[in-house]
Amino acid sequence: MKVMVGFPPTQSSLGTPLLSQNRQFQYFNKPTFLYPVVLGTGATMVKKAGHEVIWEDAIAQFLGWKEYDEIIERERPDIFLFETKAPVVKRHWQGISHMKEKFPWMKIAICGDHVSHLPGETLENSEVDYVINGGYYDFAFLDLVEWLNEGKSGAPNGIWYKDDNGDIVENGRYEFYKDSNKNINDAPFPDRKLTKYLNYQDEFNLKGRPQFYIMSARDCAWGKCTFCVWDHALYPKGAYKQRTPENTFEEVKHLVDNFGAREIFDDAGTIPPGPWLKKFCGLMIESGYNKKVMYSCNMRFGWVDAEMYKLMKRAGFRLLKYGLESGCQKTIDKLDKGTDINKVFEHCKDAKDAGLTVHITMMVGYPWETKAESMEVFKLADKLMNAGLVDIHQSTIVMPYPGTPLYAEAVKEGWLRFGETDYEKLAMDQPAMKNMEMSPEEIQGLCKHNYMTYLKPSYIWHHAKSRIRSWEDVKYTFEGVTALFGHLKDFSRKPEKSGKSEILTPGQTARMLANVHNPRQELVAIKPGAKEAIPHKVVEEIKISSQIA
Repeated sequence: MKVMVGFPPTQSSLGTPLLSQNRQFQYFNKPTFLYPVVLGTGATMVKKAGHEVIWEDAIAQFLGWKEYDEIIERERPDIFLFETKAPVVKRHWQGISHMKEKFPWMKIAICGDHVSHLPGETLENSEVDYVINGGYYDFAFLDLVEWLNEGKSGAPNGIWYKDDNGDIVENGRYEFYKDSNKNINDAPFPDRKLTKYLNYQDEFNLKGRPQFYIMSARDCAWGKCTFCVWDHALYPKGAYKQRTPENTFEEVKHLVDNFGAREIFDDAGTIPPGPWLKKFCGLMIESGYNKKVMYSCNMRFGWVDAEMYKLMKRAGFRLLKYGLESGCQKTIDKLDKGTDINKVFEHCKDAKDAGLTVHITMMVGYPWETKAESMEVFKLADKLMNAGLVDIHQSTIVMPYPGTPLYAEAVKEGWLRFGETDYEKLAMDQPAMKNMEMSPEEIQGLCKHNYMTYLKPSYIWHHAKSRIRSWEDVKYTFEGVTALFGHLKDFSRKPEKSGKSEILTPGQTARMLANVHNPRQELVAIKPGAKEAIPHKVVEEIKISSQIA
């Protein structure tokens, strides 16, 4: 079969969509493109199975429908696979209609977190042929292509479609069953030439060029954060898989030897800790590849100790990206993040003492945080930066994506500013949830306030004095400056009016605060360091005056 994989045109007046390899969707004034690891692996799998594969990413290649139509007409693929997310799924439904009208012979398959949570929705609202349910859509897509090629009956596990009567055939989630003889280590390294890796070099957090994204695990060993759609829609409880450290190292070696990789970012939700990380570091050091490439990754506070940070530095690690999310412990607990705010200084210091670059991410717009509480995260970030314990910090607006516990609670409690299926409003260009006291404009302004930190003379002087030591550092700094002004534009947009009150009612606030300790409104919640569980308070009618002072 002839197969096309990539992304269709997804233009917007809001900017360039960051759709690939992105847990939280956002439009950017300054385009950034992350390599879509699983999609790239899927294209490679199908090619290795003997099928002809073409890769066309309209977003990274800046293609409109005219150019994309010409490619499809010229190449005439039998099937096209692309990934979607909630903020653009309706636009993709329209794109599917466009392609089906012009190219009725081409089958279309779609994957991603939103359609994994609601696979039937896209089948009901578009002319798509197949929806892949689950985060291992590379393996599932190969099964789909082989099934279509062989013409057998009964679609593979995880593939949803409509039968001849137009009824949706629900086919579960794609998983590695014990009798399947499949393993995540069986996945080939993505064919970087096939997938046009040079289109994915605009990533301003990484210093080395060329740079490459890989994933040592899918996705996060913690896997509990209530806002993370990958934790709950793509890789829910029981779906987490690690590659072996040996297999991961072999990909590092492959990228250095064959492509001259200067920096690699491991985009597993967080890098596997403990014996896995120790073994991987040992392989990097013993082989000498710690001297050939910089390695960066996502990290959790408290995941490793000071000695492990030192080992990571010896192994060639450069940047660690932490999700701080908030400066309030009650918010951290509500998100089920598992972080102790009081130990953040210690963890950052351990990493910095080892010589590592520390990057923290923060979010604002939580319904239960006052403005003063929201400012705590910026105060904490300022203290960390002034102490030289954090090098980079970025902020965004929290988005409640369908499939997450946060979204379920927002719908149930009436926190959403818009309708529950107004997915396009989850594009991070404006707050999606109401707050107990702040307007959407105030929340938007908080993100902009964060980025203004980089313009302070004290930060500029510290950066110039301690971090610019080479021409590579100069280029890295320039990229950071252009990204900064892009972010200032991103959060300068005016939120649209929802047509209703933008502040939570006293009743909503009271119910929210009564259970702010509990991530999922389950029977119990356990705070970090607590010896006993906290019972969930079933609150139907409560005395508002006693909850709001």
